[in-house]
Order: sequence, then C-alpha cells, then structure tokens
Amino acid sequence: MPASPEIREAIRQGSWIRKMFEDGAQLKSVQGPDNVFDFSLGNPYGAPPGELLEEMRRLLAASSEDLHRYMPNAGFPDVRKKIAASLTQSTGLPIEADHVIMTTGAAGALNVALRAILSPGDEVVVIAPYFAEYLFYIRNSGGVPVVAGSTDDFQMDMGTIRAALSDRTKAVILNTPNNPTGAVYPRDSLLALDALLAERERQTGKPVYVLSDEPYRKIVYPGFSFSPPAVSLRNTLVAYSHSKDLNVPGERIGYLAVSPRAADAGEISEACVFCNRVLGFVNAPSLMQRAVAAVQDLEPDFPVYRSNRDALLATLTEAGFSVVPPGGAFYLFPRSPSGNEMEFVAAAREENILVVPGSGFGREGHFRIAFCVSPDTVTRSLPAWRRLGGKFFPGRRQGATR
Repeated sequence: MPASPEIREAIRQGSWIRKMFEDGAQLKSVQGPDNVFDFSLGNPYGAPPGELLEEMRRLLAASSEDLHRYMPNAGFPDVRKKIAASLTQSTGLPIEADHVIMTTGAAGALNVALRAILSPGDEVVVIAPYFAEYLFYIRNSGGVPVVAGSTDDFQMDMGTIRAALSDRTKAVILNTPNNPTGAVYPRDSLLALDALLAERERQTGKPVYVLSDEPYRKIVYPGFSFSPPAVSLRNTLVAYSHSKDLNVPGERIGYLAVSPRAADAGEISEACVFCNRVLGFVNAPSLMQRAVAAVQDLEPDFPVYRSNRDALLATLTEAGFSVVPPGGAFYLFPRSPSGNEMEFVAAAREENILVVPGSGFGREGHFRIAFCVSPDTVTRSLPAWRRLGGKFFPGRRQGATR
C-alpha cells in the first residue's frame, strides 16, 4: 500500500540537514574523512561530562529494582521534583513537580505539548529561520504552521509576528538561542512579545501559548546572556533537552515544564501527561531520568565551541562573507555570496566543505555552519574557506592559506 500523499511529499522535500550529512558520508568515502570538512549536522562534539558518566555507573551498579521498570507517565516523582526545584531557582517561578513531564528530548516535549493544546486547524506561529522539523511537529497534531520573518540580525520582528497572528492562533514557538542562527532574544524583546500576545488574547478571549524550545540555553558566549522566556511570557511551556548541555543526543532525554503562570496550567499539565502516553512515548528512558536528575545544575564548559566560533568568524569576515556573530548555540548563518544559495553550496562542496542551505530553515540566501566539530577540523578548513571567499570576492585580499 502506498504511503500517504502528505508523507510522500515530505520525503520528496526531505531534510537538507540529512541530505548534506549523507552527501558528506559519500564524499568522505572518496576523499578520506580527514579531507572533508563536514559542518552539516548539529551533533555535539566531545564526551558527556564525567559527573554524568559516574552517576550512570553508580545507578547500574546499585541495580535498583525500579530502575528499568515502568513509572508514572510523567516520570519519576523525585526526578521531577529535582527539576522543578532547579527551574524555580533559575526562573524565580514557583514550579512544582506536577508542572514537569519527563520526555524523550525536546522533540518529544514539543510534540506532546502541541498535541495537548491543538485542535485541527489551529495555527502555530514559527519565526524564520527555524528548525525545519517544527513544521512537521505542528502538522502531526493537525495544526497549521504560519511563518513570521525576523530582522536582518535574526531578532524577533513584532510587526511580522503581529501580521502572522489570527483568531486561530493557539501558540508561538520560540527558540533561543536559535538554531540555525545562534540568535539570543533579549528580555526587552520577550516582554514586547508578551504585550503583543496579551493584546491578542484580549481581542479573542483565548490564551496564546508560547512553546519555548531551549536545548541551547546553557551555550551562550561572552557579551550575551540567556533570558528565560518563562520569566517574561506568562503562557509558557518549556521544552528542554540534555542533548547539547550533557552531550547525550542519542539518549533522548529531556522534559516539558508548564509555567504556573500559564492559563489553565493544571489542565495543560494533565493533558501533556496523557499525550506523552498516547503518542507512544509512554515515558522517558528510566535510566537517563535518574542520571540527569543528579546533574541538573551542572554548568557545562564548552571552550571548544567558543574557539571554533571565533576562528570561523574571523576567517569568514576576512574572506568577505557577511555573518552575524551568534550569541549562543553552535551555528553560524552567513549570507550566501551568490544570489543562488545552491550554487554556493555546490561551490563549497568543491572545496570539500559541507554546509546546509538556508532554504532548509525557511530563510533563503543564507547557509548554516554547524561548528560543533573538532578544533582540528576547523583549523584545517580555514584555507578552504579563504579559497572559497576568493572565488566570490575576487577583489578582496585574502589572508594567508597556511
């Protein structure tokens, strides 16, 4: 029996991230892995912190009777209590264990939240550039994605957001620090969005929820700071993943937290627990629930990301590229020097550089660099970036190629 037309079309469009990753695997088989500079996939660099690994070893050695068994669909109560206490400390909000649902990463949290609040035809605003999977998550629950543009430096544009709102708007998805741009939204912008949504709620008599996707909130660079959206926006549901701060993307562990200030917070929390079960997640992995509970307040140290960021920023700027310095996460989103971004991506591939076209994130004319790679990869790629700049900016003096 054939796949549904919707899924067939989704497969045809595909994910540019995965396409470039697969292209990279083929190129490495021909050129050798050390000769290919693969910046396509946001796969964290390095091992998980020792504290997490030690806690996992301790849990396995203890062989607790309930370690591998079912637990309440929301997760272990003591784990949720620890996470609620950590969130209360960081936000100042009176978050209780009943507001927290353990999930299979932030992706699981977003799907659970969307299924809990959406009815067929409800609209969800996403801000471009955006993580491409958001559109599929929204449609999974019968929702309709509505795209609002951002400013030239990838900050929220209240005018485009206002234009995207309608009587059917049920939620807005925020991602700060942002994938693919690294943009960090300041508190003033978050407060302005709260005022805009409050105005909309007064007009319609219905709350507009904010789904705050925060897997990069602990990866922020000097000169920038993360402002928790839940502090500034009343109707916030926080989706969190430990994939990036603990370097465990394959373990699929995170949580969803409903702000106690959100409209009908108790009912929303209960609905999310139910959806966690009926969407098939059932519960988050039990071992990882226990393990991450012990390291909630661990402050990660990522000097490799900062050095990679600085080296690439300096080289790309010198080579002539226009790029907004990211405030967080581990991505650069430069402007394509060619009017046809696919032409540029092809030219980069000729230098064995793999990047993802901006159209894959809803913003044509750009490309994404995921610099969560080894420092050696970045260093060896710099001459290739300079040569690439020389092709598109021939009048510009390029730096040394050593």
